[in-house]
Amino acid sequence: MSELTVAQLQARLEEFAAARDWRPFHNPKNLAAALSVEAAELLEIFQWLTPEQAAAVMDDPDRAHRVEDEVADVLAYLLQFCLAVGVDPLRALSSKIDRNELRFPRP
Repeated sequence: MSELTVAQLQARLEEFAAARDWRPFHNPKNLAAALSVEAAELLEIFQWLTPEQAAAVMDDPDRAHRVEDEVADVLAYLLQFCLAVGVDPLRALSSKIDRNELRFPRP
């Protein structure tokens, strides 16, 4: 698969939702709630694992597949949320890293 931009992924997600008449449900509140649910589903995979088991989770093909699916769901809802509220996720992340570098200087 070729490299996709954030904007291209957001467009694909928009087209997917529009084709299914889901747009009325894709408001900031609903998207934030869905994002939280999907993040919890990612956490559920690791819930009772030891740190060692968690570090090796991608070695198990079934668990690796579940992790990848939940990461995709989290990212999809985050990108849709950003589109709904007008946040550029890459700019927001870059700005946050800049602020964190000031807050937490190297030792």
